[in-house]
Amino acid sequence: MTKRLLNGILVTFLFFFTATTLVACSDDDPVEEMTEVPTPPSGEDDNEENNDEGNNEEENNSDNNDNDNETMERNITITVNGTSFAATLENNEAGRAFAALLPLTLNMSEMNGNEKYHYLDESLPTESYRPGTIQTGDLMLYGSSCLVLFYETFSSGYSYTRLGRIDNPKGLAAAVGRGNVTVSFTD
Repeated sequence: MTKRLLNGILVTFLFFFTATTLVACSDDDPVEEMTEVPTPPSGEDDNEENNDEGNNEEENNSDNNDNDNETMERNITITVNGTSFAATLENNEAGRAFAALLPLTLNMSEMNGNEKYHYLDESLPTESYRPGTIQTGDLMLYGSSCLVLFYETFSSGYSYTRLGRIDNPKGLAAAVGRGNVTVSFTD
């Protein structure tokens, strides 16, 4: 009986350790080519919110995966300097929460010569994972409130929540340029 109890405790510990490791998204994540991590605006502290949302997210994910009829992928338009790109949002909680914020026009900051980012005023649900390779046109969430639009393909060790992607990102890098830029997201 004691051995069975010990095995149960060990299995439970390994499950929670693995789940926490897969969902964790921190500034300590290994990086191959990235040199900077966007810093949240001063006065913003999402740590307690992130922990609560992460726990609720894990509990809610199993319910969402069983209900395929709830919503379909959603098409939006991303406009940069007069150039419009069709994009498709993910059929996940984060994608639906982002869609609920639209329309949005954001001043996005340059980062590392491959992405534009902006800290949203509110946190979105997270389903973090390490994609390994970021593709041109990926729209991701870093942490729970940092919206990131990637305009170059590269390898990354960071964790993100996928929000969607530009359907045909040809010309995106030229449209966003190398500095800060205003980007509109519309239905």
